[in-house]
Amino acid sequence: MPHEAISVFDIFKIGIGPSSSHTLGPWRAAQKFIQFLKDKNRLNHVEAIRVLLYGSLAKTGKGHGTDIAVQLGLCGDDPVTFDVNAIDQKIAHIRSSKRLLVDGNIEIDFDPQHDIDFLFTETLPYHPNALTFLANFSDGQQIAETYYSVGGGFVQKEGEENNGNTSTQLPFPIDKANDLLHWCMKTGLSIHEVVMENENSWRPESKTNEGILTIWEIMKACIYRGCHTKGMLPGGLNVSRRAAALNKKLLGDKTYDDYNGWIEAIRSGGNDFKYILDWVSCFALGVNEENASFGRVVTAPTNGAAGVIPAVLQYYVCFCDGHSPEKIIHFMLTAAEVGSIFKKGATISAAMGGCQAEIGVSSAMAAAALTESMGGTQRQTLMAAEIAMEHHLGLTCDPIGGLVQIPCIERNTMGAIKAITACQLALQSTPDFAKVSLDGVIKTMWDTAKDMNSKYKETSDGGLAVHIPISLSEC
Repeated sequence: MPHEAISVFDIFKIGIGPSSSHTLGPWRAAQKFIQFLKDKNRLNHVEAIRVLLYGSLAKTGKGHGTDIAVQLGLCGDDPVTFDVNAIDQKIAHIRSSKRLLVDGNIEIDFDPQHDIDFLFTETLPYHPNALTFLANFSDGQQIAETYYSVGGGFVQKEGEENNGNTSTQLPFPIDKANDLLHWCMKTGLSIHEVVMENENSWRPESKTNEGILTIWEIMKACIYRGCHTKGMLPGGLNVSRRAAALNKKLLGDKTYDDYNGWIEAIRSGGNDFKYILDWVSCFALGVNEENASFGRVVTAPTNGAAGVIPAVLQYYVCFCDGHSPEKIIHFMLTAAEVGSIFKKGATISAAMGGCQAEIGVSSAMAAAALTESMGGTQRQTLMAAEIAMEHHLGLTCDPIGGLVQIPCIERNTMGAIKAITACQLALQSTPDFAKVSLDGVIKTMWDTAKDMNSKYKETSDGGLAVHIPISLSEC
């Protein structure tokens, strides 16, 4: 089989919440459909567009903003740059005018209530996250294109073998954890050094470093914004944001004007275990409250799990020795490689694997990155990833109301704490005596995913989603 080359920038994507597979993926699918029409020289002849949402996209699409994402994608807006504060106004205008400006310049009749169909009882065989775009043209012809949002913002067009890059030849091809360990042992390189050598196949090292630090800047901004924004989360559950109140409680009367001043204020509080624990939770809460509010986040490797890696990296920056750009780059490279191994060997889609595929994978990524950053060996680093995932196996995805809020937001705090614990366990352990390998736990995770009942895989048909009788006033 051809090797699937996955870059750090495939795993870490800048986008808009609340879901990488249900928001970012459909958004990208809509953009791909528009590009397809352009390539066929058919865009200027479009008279009508209809969107069909299947399976998990239908069942939790409203709560995840799938319909919103599709409309913005069809308009030609990009999730990396689109002003998150303009979402409500633009969607309201489309709804009231019943008109859509395709690719920003071709106006067609479009009523979201009728032209976006939520097919709750239909699922396509390839993947639960499927959507089809139907276009009618002025000459009477029609086109239908189907796409699959396969997790983490990755999108695959029906009929494609895979959505990965198989043309790029990497010096160190890696599909499994043992492959990564093999190259480390053969070359004497650390994990992040092996990953950087692979990244050099796409771009100069300076560009990779610049891109990773840009990702970190987005993460930092998200943490800071989330920890300083009060109010209620949208969607109808009436969930109050907690990060800002916790931030205020922990800092008391300390004053600051920006992110750097905030970090100094946090550090001045000392290194008490409970104090640090509260801050890790606060960081994770802040990110995922932003995610739930259609804020700008970094998919890591998904939006539902977007708070784990920023929280652990912020812990490394605040309370350890991770404040230099070089150390942040090393952290992110290692985390990304572990995420890509999970994607290749199992899944990072909750609709395929439950929440073990989101929080579990992000926790394993963070655990590995922190372990190497704290001086762990290559074997200890992979051991940390294994420990983190082992204790997320079987974790279901059962969002109440189809919203990425309960239990999703708190799960990010738990994933971050588990990552730090896994790191500490690995650093104090001898991997040679470990009974479970990372590849073994990845295979187990995939077997568990396939055995898991579909009602626990991002459908809101089981678990907390059906046992908590909450009426949604806005969904």
